[in-house]
Amino acid sequence: MTRSKVEFVNAQGHSLAGLLELPGQGKPRAMALFAHCFTCGKDIAAASRIGRALAKHGIGVLRFDFTGLGSSDGDFGNTSFSSNIEDLLSAGEFLEEHYQAPRIVIGHSLGGAAVLAAAQRMASVEAVATIGAPSTADHVQHLFDGKANEIRELGEAEVTLAGRKFNVKSQMLDDLVQWNTPDHIGNLRKALIIFHSPVDQVVDISEAAAIYQAAKHPKSFISLDNADHLLSRAADAEYVADMLVAWSSRYL
Repeated sequence: MTRSKVEFVNAQGHSLAGLLELPGQGKPRAMALFAHCFTCGKDIAAASRIGRALAKHGIGVLRFDFTGLGSSDGDFGNTSFSSNIEDLLSAGEFLEEHYQAPRIVIGHSLGGAAVLAAAQRMASVEAVATIGAPSTADHVQHLFDGKANEIRELGEAEVTLAGRKFNVKSQMLDDLVQWNTPDHIGNLRKALIIFHSPVDQVVDISEAAAIYQAAKHPKSFISLDNADHLLSRAADAEYVADMLVAWSSRYL
């Protein structure tokens, strides 16, 4: 397996930092694009472990930091769910231009909601996977409940998310409202697999049911048993990768 740092420019002209993992020998049999969880980054343990495991199975993986997070340029306060979708599209274009177009997109938590929306605009994608994902983007609205009024009145406010402070602007709240139903999932027209733990304390298992009900076949669901939301145990992340390889081989 080879690993290299890459950079590409998004639609707003910001440079986004990525990490590309490729099989050690020969051409990848497919390229995958990985979207991380809300306020996380490309280097979160689950993304790293899944990326390495997929590369060992011959699938190249690009994971990257969304605008304003990790090593990517831009201001998180100026981002939104829609801008995350645009970042995914830019990442797909980068892969197509410099390597090969992505055939798989994988999204963890809110990243899963993002890939469900972005994949519809990516003709090369044949398979979509979500991990602990909500069915709608506005699932994260509750994170701003204590500051929502202040954000609305002042236009922005500092919010603590996952132990870190971020400036959040009203445009983010407005954008989340636009993605408050799972109706668009029915237009996916890609093979879909949903990974979710029944004991997930961050995104309830009912969200997986909502995604499954909204999607059309072919669709599959795999329970992650007692895994936590971030797949902090290496065995859980590796299990997802193994199942993803086996499932996607039917569609690639």
